[in-house]
Amino acid sequence: MVEKSRDPAALKRAGYAALIERYDLEVIPNWHRSIIGTGAIHRVDRVGEVLEETYPSSYWSGDSVGEHLEFALKYDGTNLAILAVLFQRAEEEEILALIRSKPGGKYARRIWFLYEMLMGKTLPLDDLKQGNYVDLLEPDKYHTVTPGRRAARQRVNDNLPGNRQFCPLVRRTEVLEGFELADLPGRCRQVVSDYTPEIIKRALGYLYAKETKSSFEIEHITPNPTRVERFVSLLELAEQEDFCEKGRLIALQNRIVDERFKDADYRHTQNYVGEAVAWQSERIHFVPPKPEDLSDLAEGLVAAHRRMDGGMVSAVIHAAAIAYGFVFLHPFEDGNGRIHRFLIHNILARRGFTPKGVMFPVSASMLKNADDYDASLEAFSRPLMALVRYSLDEDGRMTVLNDTDVWYRYMDMTPQAESLFEFIKRTIETELADELLFLANYDRAKSAIQEVVDLPDRRLDLFIRFCLQNNGRLSPRRRTKDFDFLSDEEIDRLEQAVQNSYGGLDNTRPDGGG
Repeated sequence: MVEKSRDPAALKRAGYAALIERYDLEVIPNWHRSIIGTGAIHRVDRVGEVLEETYPSSYWSGDSVGEHLEFALKYDGTNLAILAVLFQRAEEEEILALIRSKPGGKYARRIWFLYEMLMGKTLPLDDLKQGNYVDLLEPDKYHTVTPGRRAARQRVNDNLPGNRQFCPLVRRTEVLEGFELADLPGRCRQVVSDYTPEIIKRALGYLYAKETKSSFEIEHITPNPTRVERFVSLLELAEQEDFCEKGRLIALQNRIVDERFKDADYRHTQNYVGEAVAWQSERIHFVPPKPEDLSDLAEGLVAAHRRMDGGMVSAVIHAAAIAYGFVFLHPFEDGNGRIHRFLIHNILARRGFTPKGVMFPVSASMLKNADDYDASLEAFSRPLMALVRYSLDEDGRMTVLNDTDVWYRYMDMTPQAESLFEFIKRTIETELADELLFLANYDRAKSAIQEVVDLPDRRLDLFIRFCLQNNGRLSPRRRTKDFDFLSDEEIDRLEQAVQNSYGGLDNTRPDGGG
């Protein structure tokens, strides 16, 4: 049933919305906002990026801080960043009143645990002595680690994917559930199984180079052959070694950036992503954490990676949380984007998402769908930028003026996880499948050509390449310049061999390469 009109004055905010209003909190909006109506109407509206849900008046449970906190966890989800900001402002007695009124209640116990974790302090309460353990996050609503850590004090099963230093959350959405059911690892194995090991090996040589060039091109960089070779060699190690550790990340950065921009440690200055719009005027797109917050955040990111690595979290969820988390921390002066995309490969390969020895160029899909890739980054950066206050001096040096670390510690990575799944799906169905098909067709064309004329390999390769670049036919200039030793009949038969092999030329690579 849809309510035709609502009197705003009669509506009451509940959960996070009420607490944000009460304490005038500056926060990144929660994905869900709760409103209590005056009748029996229940409706859901989308307001920008937020789902606004209006509940019947019977849902109103009271106006205390504790009652709104319980409502928030029940209906708005667990938002660690908002809770961390709220706990700094709310009176401790308000929290204690809730816990003491419902000492065995599952929401009271969760709030108790989260308060002590986020505040780094112990409330004046005795440990619980009895009662079943409750999950901190509902596994049917969030991607959680299994098994969790048992917190005997509150009798809570801590199944968070991180810790107080860094804890990204990913909600279970219809989009993510659909991708999980699609079994993309199975689809990848199916695509590969249709081809010989020799074709797969040849395809990988091209795909490694394509991933490398695409990752650089996203940042508008044209790497020299040495840098391409270095990055390819790193990709070849992706399934063998865990690179998500401080020393390994620094070594990785040193291998992929210009010699002059190697870092010996995480940055000690404030960096940012922006563009010049006029003389001494910058448009700032993203501001990473302050350097004094970075070391703790990066340590937390590595700890979260290790926890998810052994905690039965989906490989793609794991890769999204860590790789996007890394780029949002931006710990180096240069190379952050390339390392972010490399970490996706590293985690997927080590977690067995891709068949052993197979790599697919996710960066190529990101490059082809640049607007979608930008949107995955802006899903965090856009709301963040409304909260960061900074100054720029005349030399472009930035100073962040307010405390911002909480927003990088406790990110909702759901949009990034959804985007990464989509990029992976496109990569399997296009970049990987198309390259393998191209090579299979190339071998068919080569065999058919050799039955007509036994051309040397170099000339045979050129003939196929030139035909693919000209819709299956050799141009008059190429006929005269490169293949004047062939008769018109031979050229016609060779062109037909290429056209037949490529099935109407719908599956050729843009570069026409072989």
